[in-house]
Amino acid sequence: MSRIAEISRETSETSIAVKLQIDGEGVAQIQTGIGFLDHMLVLLSYHSRMDIEIKAKGDLDTDDHHVVEDISIVLGQALLKALDEKRGICRYGSVLMPMDEVLVGVAIDLSGRPCFVNQYQPEREKVGDLSTELVSHFFRSFALESRCALHFNVLHSGDNEHHRIEAMFKGLGRALAEAVRIDPERASVVPSSKGVLEGG
Repeated sequence: MSRIAEISRETSETSIAVKLQIDGEGVAQIQTGIGFLDHMLVLLSYHSRMDIEIKAKGDLDTDDHHVVEDISIVLGQALLKALDEKRGICRYGSVLMPMDEVLVGVAIDLSGRPCFVNQYQPEREKVGDLSTELVSHFFRSFALESRCALHFNVLHSGDNEHHRIEAMFKGLGRALAEAVRIDPERASVVPSSKGVLEGG
């Protein structure tokens, strides 16, 4: 089973191309024009063990909103496409992710029913060249487009914005790695008592 997807999105504001291979080695090739976002997406790729290629161009001379939003949209769409009918997946994933003084709980359900619950509240306007208000927007758009339920519970917020955001991206990666894993005992079965997952 080849779980690979390529999705492109062209608008008057951005040009986004994403290739995602679920059963990869966590290799990332990321070019977004936003250095801190590149760093976070590399971490997401590594910890999810998915190979992710992203090439993005956009109106960064205006601000970073459109590029961040459209990347999350296309990345979510690529994950949904690569999962296809979702046969055999474990479906659920969760992790408690420490990042030095920060502790974040992340849980995901690849249910086909989009939902986003989040406690993250930025305390700085930017980390590097990424607007911190867009972090939650990124994850919300990803959850909507991949049709998953995604929860972030900030158990200890610490005092470092970089660490808070990094814990969220790493935690999502680890939770995804668990959720997309094939259950060898139910490798041909859709993981729902209904026999189908919404959006599958």
